[in-house]
Amino acid sequence: MSTEFKSHRQGSVKQITSHSNPIVKEIKGLVAQRKHRRESGLFVAEGLKLATDAMNAGWGVRYLAIGPEGRENKMALEAAAKAKARGALILEVNNAILSAITRRDNPQMVVGVYEQKTVPLSAVDPSHSKTWVCLDRVRDPGNLGTVIRTADAVGASGIILIGETTDPFAVEAVRATMGSLFHMPLVRCTSDAFLKFRETWPGPVVGTHLRGTKDYREVDYREPVLLMMGNEQSGLTDDLADACTDLVKIPQEGQADSLNLAVATAVMLFEVRRNYLKL
Repeated sequence: MSTEFKSHRQGSVKQITSHSNPIVKEIKGLVAQRKHRRESGLFVAEGLKLATDAMNAGWGVRYLAIGPEGRENKMALEAAAKAKARGALILEVNNAILSAITRRDNPQMVVGVYEQKTVPLSAVDPSHSKTWVCLDRVRDPGNLGTVIRTADAVGASGIILIGETTDPFAVEAVRATMGSLFHMPLVRCTSDAFLKFRETWPGPVVGTHLRGTKDYREVDYREPVLLMMGNEQSGLTDDLADACTDLVKIPQEGQADSLNLAVATAVMLFEVRRNYLKL
């Protein structure tokens, strides 16, 4: 972790007007580089809603950058006061710096830097679970963020990321979650670790797959459920597909040969929820 991030543990306020300020450079690095996010354990989220969601959910906040509009907004000032009380450094910046940080022409009034949070696979307890969405090597951050948001919408228990996936803390993924990142537990694990974990899972393990012969609406989704969704290009690996109790298909018409991963996951999740509600 950089000394710049270490040095501001007590809440305070700092005005920044220069793009060459070390803190601005650090935050830009978090947006641009996965390596920087991994080494620092931090990430960037834009917007007052996400700032409020993060603090209400108890996530650690390091910096909260407030633009001119935010400094005249009651809710933004309240968020800044809460962040400051928790030890965050409040940055009073201009819109040009907000644009540089977020790489957007029309930045939101608040940009926060938060501490990453994941849970170990061993913490996933079937007896206290509904549905866990298991994503195999998901590549697109927009897809991942949308899946997290949809999982939150249906009341899923969390997300399990299997293998080499896109970074859930990339700004594009965080943006697509619309704040659901702060409410959905995230697990990261290898394929081997997941397969060992799956051996003791007491409920259905359902995956969408080209080998699927059963209509997705014909499965008994009796909780707890592991919903397996594969890589955008190649689907589930053979090992993960073989670990499923049911391989299903989503019937389609027209000329499209497949659905977008986030769309397919939404279809599956709402069917799981519908099935559970009628039991």
